[in-house]
Amino acid sequence: MKTQELEAASRKLVVIGGGVAGSTLARSLQFHADVTLIDPKEYFEIPWAKLRAMVEPSFGKRSVINHGEYLTNGRVVTSSAVNITETEVSTADGQLIPYDFLVIATGHTYPVPERRTERLNQFKAENQKINSAGSILIVGGGPTGVELAGEIAVDFPDKKVTLVHNGSRLLEFIGPKAANKTLHWLASKKVEVILEQRVNLDSVSEESKTYHTSEGEIINADCYFLCTGTPPGSAWLKETVLKKNLDSRGSLMVDENLRVKGRKNIFAIGDITDIPEIKQGFLAQKHAAVAAKNLKLLMTGGNESKMAIYKRGSAIAIVSLGRKDAVAQFPFTTISGRIPGWIKSGDLFVGSTRKGMGLDPHVVDD
Repeated sequence: MKTQELEAASRKLVVIGGGVAGSTLARSLQFHADVTLIDPKEYFEIPWAKLRAMVEPSFGKRSVINHGEYLTNGRVVTSSAVNITETEVSTADGQLIPYDFLVIATGHTYPVPERRTERLNQFKAENQKINSAGSILIVGGGPTGVELAGEIAVDFPDKKVTLVHNGSRLLEFIGPKAANKTLHWLASKKVEVILEQRVNLDSVSEESKTYHTSEGEIINADCYFLCTGTPPGSAWLKETVLKKNLDSRGSLMVDENLRVKGRKNIFAIGDITDIPEIKQGFLAQKHAAVAAKNLKLLMTGGNESKMAIYKRGSAIAIVSLGRKDAVAQFPFTTISGRIPGWIKSGDLFVGSTRKGMGLDPHVVDD
């Protein structure tokens, strides 16, 4: 190994956040630096597979992966980061972890259990909740709400599914053509969609199982799932050295190289960045690839002028509709049905994601 590579391998790289961006980057640099991954949970979860795991709990066995499975040459700290100084990260369990380079990839806040077994049990509980319900209310018409409605409608066609969304159309993060195709597909599966209304969840009656909308409609449902957006996972940064690097939405401002603006050795990747693009997993993977390339360059003493530039993602999105269909928006066209479904919906990219993490795409545990 060259002297520069040996020096790089001794550099302390701390990655905060074990989602798509953070886990991908940590894995790719584990043999190029002294890597520490800080995450409040002991596992990496393929986020776009969680809705399938709710209707088919065994699916979670492949999509929920202990960090130690792919991070074989790094350290995992199962805790939350609570502070950052110029030289170290403090964690909720009292550790002080020094860094030479830091990557923040805390995405959006979404409470999940710490242990993998607990997460898998949570899928089983949600599946039982669906199984035992005759009618189901889904609150939120973004990709999560739409995909959950599709999963339930296909696997449980006899259940009454109602989706309520406060926007004027579904899937507001993509174009109206895709939204209209999605609405028609849901209608074909007998999913009732109510737009431009909110559900008052504060006055839910467990006994009567009735829900009131902002327009006075009454919806009867045995259970509900809240599928609205979650805030960026950046509230903890407001008291750190990066407090002035947050924009009004709580996103970290980055430059074209994915470094936090004004910082030489701190990067931000994934959903927490202020890059104006659709927040999607495949783009988080691209962030990780660019940041990894730049970190390798810097850790081996390379010229900053040769750093890779991140090119903003184009308007591409595929929203799964059950097991065989999907709606896809590409830069010049929008299509729905079995073709985009063949691309995504069957396996939801779980096999290819596992393979990209260096794992067997098919193996599941007992």
